[in-house]
Amino acid sequence: MSNQPYEGMYDGGYDPYQQGQAPYPQQGQAPYPQQGQPQYQQPPQYQQPHPAAQYTQQWEGQTWDTQVQPTPAYVPQQSPESGQWAQQQYERSRPAPEPPAAPAAPEAPLTAAQRARLEGRSPIIEPGLQPAALTAVLGLLLAGGAALGEYALLVPLVLLQAVTAAGWFRLNGMWPARQGIALAFAGGLTADVALLVAGREQAPAAILGTLGVWVLLTLVLQLRSHADPDTRMYGLMATVVSAALAIVATGHLAAEPDAVTVGAAAVAVAVLARALPLPTPASVVVALLAAAGAGIAVGGMTGVGNGGALLGAAAGACALIGHRVASYDYPSRFVHFTAGVALPLSAAAPVLWVLGRALV
Repeated sequence: MSNQPYEGMYDGGYDPYQQGQAPYPQQGQAPYPQQGQPQYQQPPQYQQPHPAAQYTQQWEGQTWDTQVQPTPAYVPQQSPESGQWAQQQYERSRPAPEPPAAPAAPEAPLTAAQRARLEGRSPIIEPGLQPAALTAVLGLLLAGGAALGEYALLVPLVLLQAVTAAGWFRLNGMWPARQGIALAFAGGLTADVALLVAGREQAPAAILGTLGVWVLLTLVLQLRSHADPDTRMYGLMATVVSAALAIVATGHLAAEPDAVTVGAAAVAVAVLARALPLPTPASVVVALLAAAGAGIAVGGMTGVGNGGALLGAAAGACALIGHRVASYDYPSRFVHFTAGVALPLSAAAPVLWVLGRALV
């Protein structure tokens, strides 16, 4: 066996490697025969394959190149652990379910204001007989204190000023408002002290001076507030009016004692008459007549005399105005027992001071 490759293949045939013969052309070049020599054709079984095709597997029949095969859907196989992990991730990504609604609490008994609102009735609800009785008691205390002296009058007057300050804030829907109530009540006390120090002759200066100082003080305090402008303005007006009512109530201390006795008694009778179960026009007329009659009766026992009828009727009219203000806009029971008690007496104080000086 010869050591030369393909030695037997070229026996008696054409040997391209003989001297003077050209070798096979390089890859990518077409074979070329020389002139005068026959063209050699390699047997089909020994044709040199393309270099890239030496490593390509040949398939018979239908292949991927000859027929388009449908693409199967890819279904990833998951282990039980991976499926459980995916379920946990899904549960975590879901929004938390809303908690079940709490059962409705039983509705408390309706107040008179709520019942009137539901029934579509007037928003004016009068304080009633109990607040009127408290007003009558406080009025009699003022009348008796005025008959005894300034310091005896001071005790029920301070109580009246405290109830007035608290009732006005609650009537305006501002509760709790401890700072405003304390400021208004302090204004009333300051006016009382200023009047006692200056004397009854200097009552206008003591009352108006205290009122001016308290308005300025209230304005400064409201400007330092961090609330929104609307809330500050509303608080400013409520505080100023509450302080003004508490300070004006000092007029009981500035008026003539006999005038205070007549006027406080007339207010007590007028408020009780207004609380009677009568139609509103009739009860107003009855209240004014009762106040004038009380003025005549008490005036006859004091130095007022026949002027007691006018003084009693004027005090009764002021009491009805205060009673009407305390009845406005669905007031609560607390309003009835504060503003409803104090406003009739506080509103009558300026009239008692003016008419008392004229009649006594």
